[in-house]
Amino acid sequence: MRKLLIFLFSTLILYAQGTDIIDVFDNETKTENSAVIKDVLDINTTQKEKIIDIQSRLKAIEDELSRNIWTKKYSNYITYHFLEKELIKTEREIKVAKRKKSANLSELENKKETLLNQLELLKEYKESPFIELLKPEEIPEPPEVKNPVAIIAAISYIKQINEKKEYYRQKLAELKSVLNKLKEKEALLKEIYELEKSEEIRKKLSYTIEEVTAFSNAVMIAEKTIGVYEKRIEEVVLKVTEEIKVQSEKAAAIMGLVLVLFGFNLFIKWIAKRYVKDNERFYMINKIINFSFATVIILIVLFAYIENVTYIVTILGFASAGIAIAMKDWFMSLLGWIVIVFGGTIHVGDRIKVKRNGLVYVGDVVDISLLRITILEDITLTTYHENRRAGRVIFVPNNYIFTDLIANYTHGGLKTVWDGIDINITFDSNHKKAMHIAREITRKYAKGYTDITRKQLNRLRSSYHLKNTNVEPRVYSFIEDYGIRISVWYLTNSYATLTLRSTISGEIIDRFNREEDIKIALPSQSIYLTKGKFNNINSENLSEG
Repeated sequence: MRKLLIFLFSTLILYAQGTDIIDVFDNETKTENSAVIKDVLDINTTQKEKIIDIQSRLKAIEDELSRNIWTKKYSNYITYHFLEKELIKTEREIKVAKRKKSANLSELENKKETLLNQLELLKEYKESPFIELLKPEEIPEPPEVKNPVAIIAAISYIKQINEKKEYYRQKLAELKSVLNKLKEKEALLKEIYELEKSEEIRKKLSYTIEEVTAFSNAVMIAEKTIGVYEKRIEEVVLKVTEEIKVQSEKAAAIMGLVLVLFGFNLFIKWIAKRYVKDNERFYMINKIINFSFATVIILIVLFAYIENVTYIVTILGFASAGIAIAMKDWFMSLLGWIVIVFGGTIHVGDRIKVKRNGLVYVGDVVDISLLRITILEDITLTTYHENRRAGRVIFVPNNYIFTDLIANYTHGGLKTVWDGIDINITFDSNHKKAMHIAREITRKYAKGYTDITRKQLNRLRSSYHLKNTNVEPRVYSFIEDYGIRISVWYLTNSYATLTLRSTISGEIIDRFNREEDIKIALPSQSIYLTKGKFNNINSENLSEG
């Protein structure tokens, strides 16, 4: 009995323990299953998040590529050739439909027309989209740098081709950037395809791989092509730069020589100004120095930059005959300028008288150029008697010195001229006394000019054969129709003849009027009445009216 009780008790205990063990086992199994489900859920969530992240990055790349010109060109290029294949396929279908007289012939012809229109719109994309980099523009012919002016064109040319080089470098960099983006896109598509085996992803990946291949080949060829293109540009730039350097050195040497000649020119002018006291002569010497300086500079430039001077001389020799005929007056004026300048017949500051076609002009020379003499008309006896105008600027061609009369009032340093006054007195006047009075008055007012002329004539004896050098005033008396004419001649300033003439005329009239035995004669008539008749005698003067 005791053993039975012990057995029952032990069985109960074991049963209680077994129940606990089963519960424990069930709890452990449930825990393990929950963990596995949780892990699967976590894996699915992470995968989705990864796919979303990849798609986001992929979209950003695709947006960037969609705005790029290279991908647009490539896309249009692919589209064009796809349409071209569709057109060929459609044309074949049309032939079959015509042969079988199919009902869809009209639809196929409409499709063909649509394809042709689309191809016309995309015809510029028929060639490779990378043709711009694969076949760069030809390098323009470099300019020949043979003078300083061409340096400007050469610098502009260098700038132009360097800009082309930079342009192709930039385009190549853009193409490489697109290739890198396409490679990123390819890598992302592969990741998505591994996570999500969809047909759409596969097609997109296949197209992207084709793009990467096309762009990789284009980049490889473009790098070589543009490398060769840049080397050619660098070679041309080096050549043009060397020519610019040579011409710059040549121009600098010529400029240095010009500066030396300019300094020498100033030195000669300084010497002339120091030793030539006559302003008119200095002006002419200054003109000769300037002309010589300009001529030397022109010759230097011509011989420096004209390669075949003999050829130029030959052309000028043949052309000179025709030019001489067509421009005869110009050449004569140039020759006249040489005669005037080197002959010393006319100088700036001289008072001259020019007569042409009955017109007379008297004025002062203000300039002598290669083609003409410029004079400023003054108030003189000529303007008083003939022109009644003064103050005009008169241009006299230099060739007039060969064909017309040009009188110089101040040649050889002379500053005086002979001027004369005529006054008539009656036949019964004391003409000797009148001559004496006129001589005294003219000596008084013309004495200064008489002394100046005497000195100037003495200086001219070394250059000219002078016979009559009498400079004293001269008085003459002549029998005229209405009386005795007293003619007074005296030396006066070449530039102010009317002033002294007016003074002497007034003084003579005053003196003659104070003398009782000197009467100024006027044109008059005497009438004699005889036995109812009268005779008219025109040649007699009435001293008392």
